[in-house]
Amino acid sequence: MAVKVIVLDILKKNTQFSHMEIKRVFDILEKLKTESPKSDILNTKENKEWVHYSVGDFVQGAAFVASALLHLGLKPGDNIAIMAGNMPKWNFVDYGCQQVAMPSAPIFPTISNDDLKYILNHCEAKIIFISDKATWSKLAAIEKELLHLKFVFTFNAIEGVKPFSEFLELGKHNFHQGKIDEIKNTVTENTLLTILYTSGTTGQPKGVMLSHKNLLSNVLICQNIAPFTNKWRALSFLPLNHVYERFLNTLYLYHGVSIFYAENFEKIGDNCREIHPEVFVAVPRVLERVLEKISDTGNKLSGFQKKVFDWSMHIAENYEFKGKSPWYHLQRKLADKLVFSKWREAVGGKVQVIVSGGAALNPRLERIFYCAGLNLLQGYGLTETCVVVAVNRFEKEKRMFGTVGLVVENSQVKIAEEDGEILMKGPSLMMGYFKNPLATAEVIDNDGWFHTGDIGKFIDGKFLKITDRKKEIFKSSAGKYISPVAIENKLKECRYIEQCMVIGEGHKFVSALIIPNLSSFKDYCASHGINWTDSAGMFEHEELKKLIAEHVKKVNASLASFEHLKRYQLIKAVWGVESGEITPKLSLRRKVIMEKNQALITKIFGEE
Repeated sequence: MAVKVIVLDILKKNTQFSHMEIKRVFDILEKLKTESPKSDILNTKENKEWVHYSVGDFVQGAAFVASALLHLGLKPGDNIAIMAGNMPKWNFVDYGCQQVAMPSAPIFPTISNDDLKYILNHCEAKIIFISDKATWSKLAAIEKELLHLKFVFTFNAIEGVKPFSEFLELGKHNFHQGKIDEIKNTVTENTLLTILYTSGTTGQPKGVMLSHKNLLSNVLICQNIAPFTNKWRALSFLPLNHVYERFLNTLYLYHGVSIFYAENFEKIGDNCREIHPEVFVAVPRVLERVLEKISDTGNKLSGFQKKVFDWSMHIAENYEFKGKSPWYHLQRKLADKLVFSKWREAVGGKVQVIVSGGAALNPRLERIFYCAGLNLLQGYGLTETCVVVAVNRFEKEKRMFGTVGLVVENSQVKIAEEDGEILMKGPSLMMGYFKNPLATAEVIDNDGWFHTGDIGKFIDGKFLKITDRKKEIFKSSAGKYISPVAIENKLKECRYIEQCMVIGEGHKFVSALIIPNLSSFKDYCASHGINWTDSAGMFEHEELKKLIAEHVKKVNASLASFEHLKRYQLIKAVWGVESGEITPKLSLRRKVIMEKNQALITKIFGEE
């Protein structure tokens, strides 16, 4: 009876809460109880059916997590590891450990055994929550080398691993609200909230320490970037392990937006049509693939329908916020009725805003999505800045194509005179790197400015534009600086190019490694009467080489002569997270790719 009474007590509404200031992330739970006591605040697919968790379920689950952690002997300051896919229970653990001052250390399930061992030992995690057999296999392989880990629980059933339901039962039967409240009262806005290990493109991961203030300052300053309401639904598919999706999830919860976790990347379209979301976030590669699918569909058309599709794409590619003629707007209205309305239906028909971040977004993509009525807001930030440094806003006068928008009002940004590096300071800036004061001092100078490593400039004195990544710029043997990312983005506009990396540091000319998109080429073959044999054989097909060569020629025409791709090489490969060529946020690990293709690269530049 005591347990039941206490649980009912924690679910009571606090009618005074609306007058309180949110200082800690878990305060959002009280806000939800008061303002948005919904039956579907967190949602996931189980056995092909959507399962809904109410605000009450969320509050209770977090409370049981907090009690279970204490019952197992963990203390404030102990770190909690989460290495699992997106799901409501991920949030139960996150908000539960916050309330007993135990920082979370989310880990990407795809990381290597070496990185996993390093992170768990470095943060001294006492307990880890997982969700799949692959993660359990990784843990089992390094079990004897984990110096601090005592407990493993799984969200999904794994033979030999204690289930999360058993963990919650521990919390339920050993519930102690008084002890939780006592610890909660010690938590301030400056308390360590989480340690996020950056995937990095070189070296060991660094643990970024973020406080409650770091995250909430960003949430509060970004609360009006779009017209959020608690009637909205959001589809979430980027990993919660990453600060980008975690920030947006926190922003959703702040507004009482219902969050639906997608089944997987392949099911995003299906899930959109099932739940009809008003918002979702993506990285540019996901949006590029969406446009590729749209283009593939259009290219399969013939006759009048094909002409209408091509015409509508031309309209979209030339979209601007202002300065277009009445004739253009009339054409756009017709294109919307014939073509763009179908695109919106494909993502549920209710999307109000798509947020893009994590990498540079091609302006062509921005124009096409905007013209189609899919408001695309590109932003910029880093794990160290708790995500948002600048972002385009919903109002047309507060956004500009090709930029990452306006700097958020509570932060400062300046461009270093000597090299154009973007420097930032503000309340969202990290506490520092965990157990690594030297690395912290390397990026935060004596005046408190964080050196982002990105090169940029201001357009019209207010819109921030990222032009390069400082560490990725290289110099040719002629002393010319080359920005590989800019060229790679142009190359990837071709639907027959899946992935690419520009090379040429210290050489006389620029080259590239290109992985063809055989799926798109297969569609091309079907519509052009070309017999498809097998992937290995079609990789060598002259028509594929011709299509890519034509695009490279087009790209070269837009570049300075010293940037021209004099040679490039098509390669049979798949660059993935688990194989090490890309980071979890889909950035290239250039050093790894160079090492794996060293013989080929030597051959490319061997005849200089």
